[in-house]
Amino acid sequence: MDIALKIGSRWRKVGLKLESYNPSGSIKYRTARGLIRALEASGLLAPGSHLVESTSGNLGVALAFLSQVRDYRFTAVTDPKADPVMLEHMKSMGAVVISAGEPDEDGSYLLSRLAMIRRLLAEDRASIWPNQYENPANPEIHYHETAPEICRQRPGMDAVFIAASTGGTLAGIGRYLRSVSATAKVVGVDVRGSRVFGYPSGKRLITGIGSSCTSLFLRPGDYDDVVIVDDREAVTTCHYLQDNLGIGLGGSAGAVVAACARYLKAHPEIAQPVCICPDGSANYLNTLYNYAWLAGHGFGSVLNLESLAFSDVLKW
Repeated sequence: MDIALKIGSRWRKVGLKLESYNPSGSIKYRTARGLIRALEASGLLAPGSHLVESTSGNLGVALAFLSQVRDYRFTAVTDPKADPVMLEHMKSMGAVVISAGEPDEDGSYLLSRLAMIRRLLAEDRASIWPNQYENPANPEIHYHETAPEICRQRPGMDAVFIAASTGGTLAGIGRYLRSVSATAKVVGVDVRGSRVFGYPSGKRLITGIGSSCTSLFLRPGDYDDVVIVDDREAVTTCHYLQDNLGIGLGGSAGAVVAACARYLKAHPEIAQPVCICPDGSANYLNTLYNYAWLAGHGFGSVLNLESLAFSDVLKW
């Protein structure tokens, strides 16, 4: 869908690719399908096989969905930052959900989740770890499917904005666009405190974007620029679009739209930008869209619109 952002005195058209319409509700359905297909092709999976994976939420929901369909068992290793809505989705599809308890020094739980994965693999040597962080099937599904789909849906696109966590989506889309376009800008989006692009670590609030580790998939040639957004700007963008357009986005999608607006302000020549929106608001009703939760994390009852690079929004 298309919206328009008012940046300065100029209205700028922005395409939103809403990945919440995937079967499991997020772009991670594509990643999960790629991971499972690669394991199946290698002969490692059979009915009853036990998958274990670290997840902040969306990949766990996608793997639970596909495991139920394909008759696999699935254990999700998540953490206290995950929204209870997503945890219940996983459980309703038969997944076992385990929460890693101790955060690392920047408040993230990734290293704790990975340590728990290794313990589970040692306890059950027949279990299989898809390993979204290192498995080349992660970027490959986005190279072969997501990126060509974007190009078919938006011919003439001259910039695409992509949230980074494992880096698989950004790497896959970026490499494909490099092969078909000499001019389209590929912009990675991350949150302050994340180490995906090598910036200093720090406390982060939003899930589904960012990481405590640098990405093992990304190479410098996969993208042109990086925009770093703070939690407040991303959350404010989510609420602004929900309140004014009725478009519910997840936190990572809010970060992508905020980054896009800031980038367009500095690049007036871009005419057809596209924001990849990983998921929608339905997964965050107990967190990002819950005012008690927001207040508990230092957000006031009135969000600070001055933090945004745009001043108005409308449906195109």
